[in-house]
Parts: sequence; C-alpha cells; structure tokens
Amino acid sequence: MASETHAPGYVPNPNYTQEDWDDVHSPELTDEQLAGGRPAVEVWPELVEAVRKRRGPQKAPTKAQLTLRVDREVIEAYRASGAGWQVRMNEALRKGAGL
Repeated sequence: MASETHAPGYVPNPNYTQEDWDDVHSPELTDEQLAGGRPAVEVWPELVEAVRKRRGPQKAPTKAQLTLRVDREVIEAYRASGAGWQVRMNEALRKGAGL
C-alpha cells in the first residue's frame, strides 16, 4: 500500500485496523451497470435543483478578486460587525480612494 500524507495533527481512528481499510473498496462498474446508469437529475431532482440555484458568475463583472494582506485586527473588527462586513470594507476602501 502506498504511503499517504495527512494534515498536521491527524490521528488515525483506533477503532479501525489497516485490514478494515483494506477491505473497503469500490469495485469497477461493469459495462451492463454503466449502460443502466441514469442522469442525476432523474435520481435526485431536489439535490440537482439545489445545486443549480447556487449563485453563478456575474453577467457583467464589476468587481475583481484579489489577494490582499490586511492586519488581523482589521479583519476581526469588520467580521465582528456582522453580515455584510465585506461590503462595508469595500465602501471604506472606496472612500479612502476618493470614489
């Protein structure tokens, strides 16, 4: 078995042995099983609808995503102000830029 890397602090579950994990596998599907597959929308219509309702890309992008280093205290203060903190931060930046 290939060596795996884990996130720092990972602790294996003592209730499972390596043999337990080795027994867990998904067999390859047969051609017959693949041919009998159905679209997800037929099997789980509510789930598919919920996924489709997610917000998509902006039709006319007006904002740009960027990476910015900001003091932790500043972020914490904005987050502590509640929902909409990113909008308020953008307004403060606009004001500082004279827009």
